[in-house]
Order: sequence, then structure tokens, then C-alpha cells
Amino acid sequence: MISVRSVVDRVGPTLLRAVLLPADCPTVADVVIAEPGTSQLAAGDLVLGVAVGDANASVELVRACARQGAAAVLLKPPLAGKPAVRRAADAAGIGLVEVHAATSWAQLVWLLRTVLDAIADETDALDTRHDPAASDLFRLADAVASVVDAPVTIEDTNSRVLAYSARQDITDPARVATIMGRRIPDDVLARFRSRGVFRELSRGRQTIFVPAQRDGTLPRLIVPIRMGGELLGSMWAVVPGPVPDERAAAFADTAPVVALHLLRRRAHADMRRQASAELLRALLGGEVSARKAAAELDLEPGPHRVVAVETTGEDALDGEGLRLALLERLTQGIGRGPVGTESGGLVYLVVPDGTGRGTWAHLRTVLAEVPTNRGAGELRAAAGSAGELDELARSRAEAEETLGLLRSGVLPGGPACFDEVWPSLVLHRAASAAGEASVGELGPLPLLREHDATNGTDFVNTLYEWLRHPGQPRCAASALAIHPNTLRYRMRRLLELVALDLDDPDVRLALLSQLVALRWR
Repeated sequence: MISVRSVVDRVGPTLLRAVLLPADCPTVADVVIAEPGTSQLAAGDLVLGVAVGDANASVELVRACARQGAAAVLLKPPLAGKPAVRRAADAAGIGLVEVHAATSWAQLVWLLRTVLDAIADETDALDTRHDPAASDLFRLADAVASVVDAPVTIEDTNSRVLAYSARQDITDPARVATIMGRRIPDDVLARFRSRGVFRELSRGRQTIFVPAQRDGTLPRLIVPIRMGGELLGSMWAVVPGPVPDERAAAFADTAPVVALHLLRRRAHADMRRQASAELLRALLGGEVSARKAAAELDLEPGPHRVVAVETTGEDALDGEGLRLALLERLTQGIGRGPVGTESGGLVYLVVPDGTGRGTWAHLRTVLAEVPTNRGAGELRAAAGSAGELDELARSRAEAEETLGLLRSGVLPGGPACFDEVWPSLVLHRAASAAGEASVGELGPLPLLREHDATNGTDFVNTLYEWLRHPGQPRCAASALAIHPNTLRYRMRRLLELVALDLDDPDVRLALLSQLVALRWR
């Protein structure tokens, strides 16, 4: 339901001023141009009094429109302010809106219809889950161009072109390159930045005029696009020179309408991203059909890996911010393939196996280049083994297990892959099973541990390295950072303390199993 008040508020006070808006004013349906005596109106029309010449004709128009259920009549001064016209509108229960004297009726028709489309799309998005991204931002750029009477581009906060007007008659190489490349070229961007343009945008200036530059770049009139104090983007008009204050103000008044479109686009993207994230979480949990999920997530056939990424900050909020920023970075700009979600404090990515752009090999390189321990928190990443799409739940479990080894310090830092660290995984699983069976409480090992704790010796670690390097005393001593003679002395003392037949292979295997379980737990 679109009210006259919402239309007036969206267009802005520079172009429209509500003179009279009854409480029971009909909802708006369309914009029409009519003259006194017209009989071609429909309920809810906004009627533009284009050819009305005096107060009497205005009164007749107001009464005729009210009889046919129109929502409001729009008149230019001084007619909208005439007492007789106000009384007629009040008696008929119809809205009366004053249009700024310098406003072009053609421009106003374009702008009003754009506003109506924007509000209708917003209502549909809330009531019927209509796709708000279907609204035509390019058509809005055309309407804005007619208001400012100059070619226009609509850009986001990263200077990417979201839309541009069909009219580009006043142009220069910088504008051509901007439209062709869908963003302001770096050298042009640097020139505008040196002039303080982006600093002024961030400060909330209503309009910014940039004079012509020596390289032939024409002047620009720039308007920031804001909503609720947040900078959403900007509109850039190529103008021949300084713009009259009234036209510049009219240009600025279109910003709220554009902001509405940008917010709807972002909301729609967020909804799609959230739906994809929920579907991916279900796929990783084995809760949905892999074929159906792959089609909706645009996953190509072939082996994929699940990558689990963990970030840490100084507090929980820092960690969450790092995860979301990392997810945004990794799922955009590294080629087709990565699909990601965030769950349980971890970022999960599904990437094709291979060596091309957007694959696990490429992602591994990107992750290795992310700075860590420099005030930005620590990053750990692990990938499960490659498998078909219906095996992603298994790959996720493997990625989490490998990540656990990174977290515990068993594995060195840097992205790890399940396939490559199998020896560590074998020992970890064996140690976990041995720990549950309490194998460390058997034999002479408890006595050695107690002696180390009481006397400050290091017999347990000495025995572990001796068993790990059979017949290689120098290697065992190097692992302990001691001299080989010191190693031999410790082993003699150890065997005096406990009776061990180290020539028996079963004894050696049993001791090593106990020590691995103790060390890896």
C-alpha cells in the first residue's frame, strides 16, 4: 500500500511539498497528466496539473479528481497555495501537493513512476517474497539523468559501476573507461582521490563539484547515496560546468530513491547468501540430496574438498568479524568454485580438487598469504580428502580432525591436507584409543614418570627418542638437544631404575605405543 506521504517523502522537499494530506487519502496507484474536466482517471492516481492556468481551473480539477477517487493533485505555485484551491481539496478529501516551480513536468513523471516502482517492489519483497533485485537500476539512472540534465553513473562504495543512464552525450575518456570497465580506472580514481573527493563523500556532503582537469576530464557533480547514516555508494554526473543550486539540489533529492534500490539489492543478495549457506550446511551434514544441492549451489561435477578455516581474535567479537571478512574474501574474487558458509565458529569452503584457479591448490596459496599474528588474529586451515559431492560430509569430518591437530600444535602452522598428514593422523587415532584403554598405566612407565616428576630427570622423553631412532644414538641425542654420551648415560641410569628387556621387539613396540599415547594426548 503506497501512501501519498511516502511518495512525497521519497521524492524529497526540493521538488515536492505536501500542502494538504487528508488522513483517509486514497493509496497511490499511478501518475497521470490531466487537465480540468478530464474523465480518464482511475482510483489512486496522482494527477499532475500541467495545463492548469488559474485558481478557478485548479478548483475544478481538484473536484473532478476527487469525484473519480484520485489520491492527490500536484500543482505548481502559486496555484497550490491559493486559499480557494486548499478549501476545495479539504472539502473533497483529496491530497494537494505543490511542485517546485523550476521542476520539469517530464522529469517529475519519470521520477514519480520510479518511486512508485521502488515502493511497490519493497512491499512485494516484504509481503510475497518478490525478488527485489528485479527492479531496474538502469531505468532509475535514466530518471536521475533527466533530473540533473546530464549523463549519470550509479556506483558502489568500491567505485564499481552498478548502473548508468542511456544518455551519455556529454562524455570524456574517463567516463568511457569507467563504463567499459564497470569501475573507475585506477589512474582516474587516484586523481579524484587526490582532490579529496572520497574524503568529502565520507563526510556527508550533499553535493560535490569537481572542476575540469588538465587531462581533459570534464567536470563532475557527485552526490553521496546514504541511508540511516551509512554510505551505500554515489552518483556521478558529467556536467559542462557549475550546476545551478536548484538543479544540484534536485539531483541530491533523488539519492534516497537510489538508496532504497541499493538496500533492496543488498538485502536480496544477503537473503540468497543466507539460503545458500543454510543449504551448504545441510549438505555438509549429509541432510540433503547432493544432486539437488549441487544444482542450487552451482557446484560442478567432479571431486571436491571441504576446507575448514579457524580464525582467532583478541575476543569473540574480533574472531567473528575475522571469520565473516575471511568468508567474504574467499568466496569472491578467486574464480568460480568456492562456496562457503560459517558454522560453529568455523568457516567451511567447498572447492574443486585440482590446480586451476578457484581450486584447493589455489585456495591453499591464498590462505597461506593471509597475515597472521599481526593484530589480525591467527588463522588455521585444513582440507579433507577429495571426493564426490555425496561424500562431502566425510570430507568435512576429515578437515575438522586435521584442524584439531593444527590447533593442538601437533602439526606445524600453515594450511594442512588430510591426505598428506596421514602419519600424524594414525598416531593421533592410536593415541586416542590407547588413552581410552588406559595403556599408560601398565608396566614400568608410571614409575619412570613419577621419578621424573620427583627428581627432575627426563627419562621418559629419553626413552621415547631412543625408541624412535633405533640404532641411531646421534639422531636421538639431537632430538633431545644433548650429547650422545649423555644419552647413553641416561639410558644406563634408566635401566638401573626399571627392568626392561629392550632387545625384545614386543617390549619396544609396547613401550612406544604407551609413549605415543602419552605424548599425543
